Amino acid sequence: MTAGRGVMHSEMPHSAEEAHGIQLWINLPKSEKMVEPAYQDRDKKDIPVVSKNGATVKVIAGESLGAKSEVVTRTPAYYLDVHLEKGAKFNQPLPKGWNTFAYVLSGAVHFGPDTEGQVVPKYSTVVFNDGDCVDAKNNGDDITQFVLIAGKPIGEPVVRRGPFVMNTSEEIQQAFKDFRSGQNGFEKANDWRLRK
Repeated sequence: MTAGRGVMHSEMPHSAEEAHGIQLWINLPKSEKMVEPAYQDRDKKDIPVVSKNGATVKVIAGESLGAKSEVVTRTPAYYLDVHLEKGAKFNQPLPKGWNTFAYVLSGAVHFGPDTEGQVVPKYSTVVFNDGDCVDAKNNGDDITQFVLIAGKPIGEPVVRRGPFVMNTSEEIQQAFKDFRSGQNGFEKANDWRLRK
């Protein structure tokens, strides 16, 4: 979803079965903060899944192992859901200068070259230095899972208050003013109701 202008967003996922979710918010550059809102709905079948040498990757955004996602991000980004079988290695090339981190969902993942690097346990995050790739390996007995997130930095200040993210305090004040007065994308805000 691209929030742009005039969106109040709230999600309350539910399922009869236990479910886990990860939500990633990517900041828009100042020049695009007031674009029309947009939503890209993708079914599970629409997300490319590719496997190689014991590594299986769901390509939610960006590209990996020759597969490319159809999801369009206004700020260039990769969002990869990676599963590694016992002994599997995975190498993900990345554009130089991007910010990159991984969050381990299960098992422990060895990031970096075989002789160096760091083992990152379940429910932990690792932030990578600038480079052109990420190397990962599963040295454990169980399948590991992690998300690998990378994005091109926009190099702008971030100011957040309530549901709004802008670049300055003045822009935040203007967003609240627009919301209260029903302007600049919030013309129908007084009639909005929570859908169940």
